Amino acid sequence: MYDELFETWKKEKETTEIQPLPKNFYARLADYVKKTGEEKRMLDEKTVKARLLQKEEENVKKIIAKMIKARYDKIMRMVASGESVPAATLTVEEEGVYRDVRTQADSYQDFLKGILQGRLPKERKPEARGLMVIRILKELPQIIGADMKTYGPFKPEDIASIPEENARNLVKQGAATEIETQ
Repeated sequence: MYDELFETWKKEKETTEIQPLPKNFYARLADYVKKTGEEKRMLDEKTVKARLLQKEEENVKKIIAKMIKARYDKIMRMVASGESVPAATLTVEEEGVYRDVRTQADSYQDFLKGILQGRLPKERKPEARGLMVIRILKELPQIIGADMKTYGPFKPEDIASIPEENARNLVKQGAATEIETQ
């Protein structure tokens, strides 16, 4: 995973366009960080292997932070210039961030247009995001929902009620199936 992370960060750093990532990239990355930390805790701190794992963990966290910031900056730049970000380039988690940023940018544009037309726009009430009940088909790590709450981890056959947009993505990926609740 380290090599994949490094190559992904390098591509992201070298290009102006946001690079496509597998939809489960962050889930695998979080699992890798967790396993590295657990492995390091199982070792005597004074061993060479423990020190190497410590250094690897530090490097991984730096690369992750830089890569996510680079991707976020690209998303913000595209939104600010009125471009839409191709959905195929975003992970499930980034789709939620993009949607929130896009909503904020649209609110700002509506506000600006209203003022320029001599009227004060009405205050918008936040949209209620619905939950969807799903049956989990695969083992999944924790996810951050579109409502910024943590869900999971999940095991096959778990039943969960999560934000609809996250649920739809899991169904599309074949990791869950929708349960009719009416």
